[in-house]
Amino acid sequence: MLAAVIVASGLAGCTSISYYAQSVEGHVQIMAARKNVGRLIRDPSTPEALRAKLTSASAIRRFATEELALPDNSSYRTYVDIGRADVTLAVFAAPRFSLTPITWCFPVFGCVPYRGYFSRKSAAESAAELQRQGLDVYVSGVTAYSTLGWFSDPLLSTMLRQDDTYIASLIFHELAHQKIYVNNDSAFNEAFAVAVETSGVRKWLRATGDRAGLRRYETKRKRQADFLGLIAETRDELRQVYGSPRAPEQMAAAKAATIDRLRMRYRQMRDRRWAGYRGYDAWFDAPINNAKLAATAVYGEQVPAFLHLFNLCSGDYPRFYASVRRIADLHEPSRAEALKAADTCG
Repeated sequence: MLAAVIVASGLAGCTSISYYAQSVEGHVQIMAARKNVGRLIRDPSTPEALRAKLTSASAIRRFATEELALPDNSSYRTYVDIGRADVTLAVFAAPRFSLTPITWCFPVFGCVPYRGYFSRKSAAESAAELQRQGLDVYVSGVTAYSTLGWFSDPLLSTMLRQDDTYIASLIFHELAHQKIYVNNDSAFNEAFAVAVETSGVRKWLRATGDRAGLRRYETKRKRQADFLGLIAETRDELRQVYGSPRAPEQMAAAKAATIDRLRMRYRQMRDRRWAGYRGYDAWFDAPINNAKLAATAVYGEQVPAFLHLFNLCSGDYPRFYASVRRIADLHEPSRAEALKAADTCG
């Protein structure tokens, strides 16, 4: 996830000054609270649980540079306890009968399919306004964000709340955004970062000899692939619904029936293929709409193509990054087509 701040760009562009104000304030507060990770590890007053997490994160950060050829800079070498569950909230929106998300444009970062808020109140107000406009809206908590190297991004308390595999996935993902970023193509950027995250976590778990952790991670990835497959199937069905010459009332009914089928297919998959694993229940129990489906697709649809390209590059990160940059230089839709059609690393 990119930062919801454009501190270095001035208050320009098509987004309101009030939005920039809350973004700048939230980001500056975090930057001002940074503490050096090495000093915290050495400080005898640091709680032992936090020291252990920071020690792992420090080793993961070195691994990112030494083994994944990710940027060697000051990002993720400081720490901030933000005192809340999410660092920001992302607000997604889409038309009632379309899966194409609404986008907002910013200096430097280009156009993205969400707006990020450091304030829960501001996020709720934005979501309510978008709903008043007749849009489907989805609000999601964000654990970490990237400023694309413009600032020294810190480790956040939200990043340390799960196991070391989770910490590694976040660090690799956010550093990947610093490595390659294409303006106005969130699907490309996020899928690339997920591919680096996925391959990097696998490499890290093998390097640390954590076979049990690797098995758990591969099981998690398979479930995620199953989940994304369900979402893709539903999106295909909804495209047919929205492309049909139905009256709005009929289209709304067909949309609701399609989402009901999605929930039914999930329950069947959960109880049969997943042997009752309920980790996605909360996602399906909450409201599902076009904005939520669009947000999910941004992070998943192109990941298999990136991982295929990584394999074509024999797992060589510099070669992989060079190949991705060549594709990134293409214009849409040639970029997505070239990625999907790639049959060599070059």
